[in-house]
Amino acid sequence: MEMGKIQGNPVHVLIIPFPAPGHVIPLLELTRRLLTHRDNHFNITFFSTPSSLSLVTPLLSVFPPPQLQPLIFSPPSPSSSNDVIPPPTARVRALHALSDPIIAWYRSHPSPPCLIISDFFCTWTHKLCSCLRVPRVVFYPSAAFSSAVLYSMWGLAPNNPENDVNLEVVFDDVVGSPRFKWFELSFLFRSGKPGDPEWDIFRDDLLSNLTSWGALFNTFSEMEKVYIDHFINKMGHNRVWAVGPLLQDDVAQEGEPQAQNLMTWLNDKADCSVIYICFGSLTALTGEESTVLRAALEYSKVQFVWCARETDGEEGMDINTVDWECDPNTAKNGLIVKGWAPQLAILGHRAIGGFVTHCGWNSIVESIWPGVVTVAWPMGADQYSNAQLVVDKLGLGFQVKCDGPMGVPDPQELGQLLVKSLSATQLERDRVIRLGKMAASTVKSGASGIDFDQFVKCLSECILRSSV
Repeated sequence: MEMGKIQGNPVHVLIIPFPAPGHVIPLLELTRRLLTHRDNHFNITFFSTPSSLSLVTPLLSVFPPPQLQPLIFSPPSPSSSNDVIPPPTARVRALHALSDPIIAWYRSHPSPPCLIISDFFCTWTHKLCSCLRVPRVVFYPSAAFSSAVLYSMWGLAPNNPENDVNLEVVFDDVVGSPRFKWFELSFLFRSGKPGDPEWDIFRDDLLSNLTSWGALFNTFSEMEKVYIDHFINKMGHNRVWAVGPLLQDDVAQEGEPQAQNLMTWLNDKADCSVIYICFGSLTALTGEESTVLRAALEYSKVQFVWCARETDGEEGMDINTVDWECDPNTAKNGLIVKGWAPQLAILGHRAIGGFVTHCGWNSIVESIWPGVVTVAWPMGADQYSNAQLVVDKLGLGFQVKCDGPMGVPDPQELGQLLVKSLSATQLERDRVIRLGKMAASTVKSGASGIDFDQFVKCLSECILRSSV
């Protein structure tokens, strides 16, 4: 039997991402790998909301139906009757309403999916899979270390009666007993109260991920084996696969005029002489944070590319203000990119030596691949645990020091970190270059390639048994 076929028929898989770029993009790369896997034949239905369909469209143009087809539903607008539930979690909960239309689609399909792969934020799909009697594989677009901390945290009850933002919390059941300050933990966890129905539902749904048939991680064992093993022990079986890095190249966008100008500018710079600054597609710096960053650039005199998010001026510093207020001498040292930039191509350019980042996992992986030193400035979510993994556990960069949740770094100290990250003699650079070479090879000839093959084989065998 071909691994990707059941009695001559393609294996139909439904993939359900959480509708945000950082969650959709790695699952699109996983989809591409499934559809191009040797000696296998899959048909994949990829769930999308209308707002994220533009991310899916390029892949749809490569793989025609029935190989790849979209399943488009609009979730209801997020709402919450409880101040404990912040907007991101309200979005998670709003997706629960999609269960009924997906069940109706499944039951009317002539060849419905044999398996569902869904994002760990799509906790509602656990009950969906139970209803449809199909196995679920939970997908983690984040680090195994951060995910281990997440489940350890949600196994606790919030306990900070003095509301001390610097209270230290130790997670003894995670390898190495990592420590975090209270403000570095999830806002939803910190603000919740056990016994509150909505908080309890969210916790229970999240912990149900650990009972999934299998788990896929966007990481690689050469970097996080000890934490992958943690999940094997936690889930009680070995159907846990590290198949990353799952990276999509942005070659198509490199031909755009702004990208071409940027690459031309970088071509004139020396190797590892430029700092790249980007805080992701969702994070906007405050006016104070932007001011500190400009001051650090002026102090350090480093060359830089700053990809600044466009805002309306209410939630962060407007990019035009950044441009106007830069010291003229500092402006000569760098480029300010307004809006989107081809991040993977920028980080892969020989001139980039350091990366000031909010520590979103996709950004971290994209910087490890070409061997770029991290200057970690986490802002929230899993970013603090990602920063701890990269800086403290792996030694691939430096941590920006802020005093509490509203604190900003000292401009001179930040400037010194910028200079330090570009130093050719830093041990951090040697480490990240070595790990980057592992990342580049692991998918084809290393642990991730083996794990992916094992996942496909295990998937096919499971579906074959259930079809007998």
